[in-house]
This record gives sequence, structure tokens and C-alpha cells, in this order.
Amino acid sequence: MNLVTKWINRARPLACQVTLGIACAAALLAPGVAAAAEKYKIFLSMSYVGNDWQSEAANMIKAAAATPALRDKVDLEIQVAGTDAQKQIQQINSMVQAGAKAIIVYPVSPTALNRAIKNACSKGVVVVAYDGEVTEPCAHNVTIDQHEAGRVTAEWLAKTINGKGNIVLITGVPGTSVDRARTDAAKEVFAKYPGIKVVAEGVGMWSQATAKTELSKILATNSWDKIDGLWMQVGCFTAASMQLEAGIADDKIKPCAGESSNGHRIQMLPAGTVKGTGSYRSFGYRSISYGSPPYSGAYALKLAVAKLDGKDFPNHVKLALPLVETSQSKLCTTGSIDELRAGCTAFPPDKVPPGWFADIYSDQTQELGFGAALTGKPD
Repeated sequence: MNLVTKWINRARPLACQVTLGIACAAALLAPGVAAAAEKYKIFLSMSYVGNDWQSEAANMIKAAAATPALRDKVDLEIQVAGTDAQKQIQQINSMVQAGAKAIIVYPVSPTALNRAIKNACSKGVVVVAYDGEVTEPCAHNVTIDQHEAGRVTAEWLAKTINGKGNIVLITGVPGTSVDRARTDAAKEVFAKYPGIKVVAEGVGMWSQATAKTELSKILATNSWDKIDGLWMQVGCFTAASMQLEAGIADDKIKPCAGESSNGHRIQMLPAGTVKGTGSYRSFGYRSISYGSPPYSGAYALKLAVAKLDGKDFPNHVKLALPLVETSQSKLCTTGSIDELRAGCTAFPPDKVPPGWFADIYSDQTQELGFGAALTGKPD
């Protein structure tokens, strides 16, 4: 064997070691690179955002995406369409083209988005609607029973006014499945009581401010002494506040069936629980308060990621309907997860504004609490 041959034979193991070293280094780097590459691109498609509920729901989705369980899996992007169905359709189509793996959607309409959703599904995109429903069979829905929400609250009001009297209806965002189901169910109930008359209706857009505007219009022709009760998708707090400002005594405030805004829930607490001179205080308001919980979007995100990981779930996930009557009201003093789990129903006025929605806790999203709903960051 000559010197050249000997040198080549000696060099071969060294070359192999160098090659293997490079390969090992690449292997060590690969998991980090792969982890970044394997993040699921997920879009949140929102419709109308001009109210507290939508802000909270978006916060809880953002917080869910940032939890230890999801932050290394999810690349979340948010787009807002407003009440324009065509704009939401265009955005969904663009999301698919941008490589979406899942789309979490608050739909403008239960039917208008169907073609865009079907197209997304055909490309392997997981589509999950929260709170509002869509009718496209390939999509998933995560909602309470909106019809039941309208029925139960209307029944409560009808019985509270002994089946007779003049009532006012303040509805939600027109065209959504949520508004339609609740309003239709309530009207079906009131139609069963010949003594009940709906003297006025207003479109409240699930906003305290809009509800106040609509009530002001209604009061121009219907004074408080001619109204016996109110059924409001959002606005019981505002209705009580307007009566207090008009000099009506606490125990004479008209009964109201409505939403889970914190102002409403505070007013429902026993008199003296939260003291004050204004309307954001407790006086045992005769009410029933239901919630369309803001955590529904965060839960939809969790379910979508689970499906992308290989674990499917039903096309319609029904959430428990939160219902609180005056006697069941309980103040949250700290807002801790343990306190929420124990069933407190309202938060101190110095923590949140009156329009803020209080039904934020679920065992399905127990890693998200007060901080997540308020700030968009995990608790």
C-alpha cells in the first residue's frame, strides 16, 4: 500500500466523522425549525365588533392561542368584516388562499357564507363557527341553544308580570342566527299570553349605548308608567339606569329579562352588596340574566386545533346555557379561577365597566379566566 492510499484510508473515518457531525448538528437544529414550520395558520374571522361581548370573545381567543398548550402550535391572525357578508366571504376566500389550516368565524349570516365555507372545507380547512351558527354541513358550530335562551327568558317575564301588561323588546344584530332564534322564540312565548302586548321594538345591536338610543325613542311615545316589563337581548342595565335617573324608586323598576352584562348582574345583587349613588350598584333588580358565553370562541379554537391534531368533534357542540335569577346572584371578590368555578355571577364595578359580560368561565376553557377576558393574555 503506497503513502497516498494510506492517507486516503486514514482520512475516510475523519470525513465520516465530520459528515456525521454536520448531520447531528442539523438534527439538533431540526426540531426548532420543524416546530416553527408546523405551527397551524389559523384565522379568526369576526363580523360586527361594536360591543363588549365581541371584544371579550376576541380577547379570550387571543389568550387561548397564547396558552402553553397552544402557543407553539398556533399562528393566529384576526380579520374583521363588520356587518358586510360579502366582505366576510372575500376574507374567508383569502384566508384559504393564504394557507389557513383552520378558520374560527363569527358569521354575519347563517347562510350567506356557505359557499365560501364549503370551498374552505374542500381544501382541508377546519371551519368552526362560534355563538352564531352556519348551516353548511361541513362546518362545526359551538353555541348555546339560542332558541332556548329566548324562550326561557320570555317565560320568566310573562310569569313575573302575571301574564298581562305592556312590554318592550330590544333585539340584537339583524340577520344573525343568534338574533333570529332568540327573538322568534320570545315572540312565540308572548303570543301565548293574550294579556301581553308588545308595545314597541328596537334594534339594540347587542350594545348598551344603542339600547339606550332605542329606548329613548320608544319613551317618546310610551312613558315608563305605561310599560310593565322589558325583554332585551342587551340593555337591562341601561333600562334600569334610565328609570333611576327618572326618579323611579329601586323597588318600582320594571322587571327585565336580559343579558349577562356586569352592570345588570350588579344591580341584581341584594341591596347594599355594592353601594353607590348611581346606577352601577345593587338593589335586588327583578331580573333573569342569561349568557351567551364569550368563551365560546376560545373553545372553538381549542376544538379546531384538536381536530388538526387528529381528534375530531361533533358538528354541533352545544354549550350549557348560563341562567341567573335575582336570588342566585353572587359577587366575585377576586375573579380567581376557583371563585369563578364556584359560581360567582358579577365582578366589582371598579374592575370592569357595566357593559362587560360576566359569564366567562367554563370547565372546557378553565385555563382562561378574568385576566384573559379583560386583556387577551392567559391568566
